[in-house]
Amino acid sequence: MGRFVARRLLLTIPVLIGASFLIFAMVYALPGDPIRALAGDRPLSPAVQAALRDEYNLDDPLWLQYVKYVSGLLQGDFGTDFSGREVQDTILQRLPVTAKLALVAVIFEAVIGLVAGILAGIRRGSFFDNLVLISTTLIVSIPVFVLGFIAQFLFGLKLGLFPTSGINDGWFSYVLPGLVLASLSLAYVARLTRTSLAENLRQDYVRTARAKGLKPSVVIGKHTLRNSMIPVVTFIGADIGALMGGAIVTESIFNIPGLGRAVYDAVLRQEGAVVVGIVTLFVFFYIFFNLLVDVLYALLDPRIRYD
Repeated sequence: MGRFVARRLLLTIPVLIGASFLIFAMVYALPGDPIRALAGDRPLSPAVQAALRDEYNLDDPLWLQYVKYVSGLLQGDFGTDFSGREVQDTILQRLPVTAKLALVAVIFEAVIGLVAGILAGIRRGSFFDNLVLISTTLIVSIPVFVLGFIAQFLFGLKLGLFPTSGINDGWFSYVLPGLVLASLSLAYVARLTRTSLAENLRQDYVRTARAKGLKPSVVIGKHTLRNSMIPVVTFIGADIGALMGGAIVTESIFNIPGLGRAVYDAVLRQEGAVVVGIVTLFVFFYIFFNLLVDVLYALLDPRIRYD
């Protein structure tokens, strides 16, 4: 197990380098002039523009900009945005907000998705099973940004049940955006749990357990559910990193000052250091949670070992 973890951690280095370079290149390729956009309606003098370009290395070729960025990153310097603020300070300030949103989304995804999938798998072909299939298909077919505006308008403005923007109401502010963020993953978890549980219920070991006279709760809870959870845990673990990346859309809709909103604003201003720093952090979280899931495999299924 130790060798496996060490090997996976070493593999994260080229992955992070490649991901950061691709992100840096995409920001570099965006049309427009970030210095002119920074000035707005009041044009800057050529001398000021030249000084800003030199300060942020905008006149250098792409590879040289990236080398300078990585060299600073290795020294713990994430760079600065065009307002002079350290990117590291932005990350430290906004990371807890995005982490809270992702936590609420994971709770919705795990609780609602698992409960719906388990009940649908046990009662396959019933009204509840058909209801889960239809509702999850509907959720998957609606884009997240459309679902976010619908939820904001219906539950926030019309019914007044939840705040529509900001985080001024504490954890309650994260309920509606967390549910929107988790909606697509929730549907996948429900369908995956249903399919996995239904397949395992047809296995020989389940029929043997029933033939021994074991209670249905024991057959499902002890023998069937544990094996059925392996693909579900895989999806949820890998999805945690994806939820933090997906927060870009949700945080923009609900005006939540997290990392996702910071990325959105930085893309509009073409602030490469901010985008690369935050998105590379998202990639690291995605890799870390995938590694954590691989380690949990051995706990869920004793037959799985890493040599």
